[in-house]
Amino acid sequence: MADRRIIESDRRRAAKASLGDSLEQLWRIIDSRRNADPDTSYTAKLLMRGRRKAAQKLGEEAVEAVIEAVRHDNAALIGESADLLFHLFVLWASCGVTPSEVAAELMRREGTSGLDEKRNRKK
Repeated sequence: MADRRIIESDRRRAAKASLGDSLEQLWRIIDSRRNADPDTSYTAKLLMRGRRKAAQKLGEEAVEAVIEAVRHDNAALIGESADLLFHLFVLWASCGVTPSEVAAELMRREGTSGLDEKRNRKK
């Protein structure tokens, strides 16, 4: 039983490292496409279309992820989640927000109850 917990813990750590690496790589790719040809790069095309289009696409992907979660289709949810993260990063790039700024905000909130954080937000 203890061995099984250790293996599961190792898998979770590997998944976290892999997710972090994947997200870093995704950001680098999106950032590198800022000046790419919109005729050959979907990312460049989205960035060229601006913040509103990037926000619209993020909303569409969020709805699709919710639908798959409600349908209990985890395989489809995984795919939609990848799309959602991609479009979130495109929106950040479009707005001039960086992952390090978001990470700093997450770190600022660390150790704060989610209920307290929500209560303390400016109205």
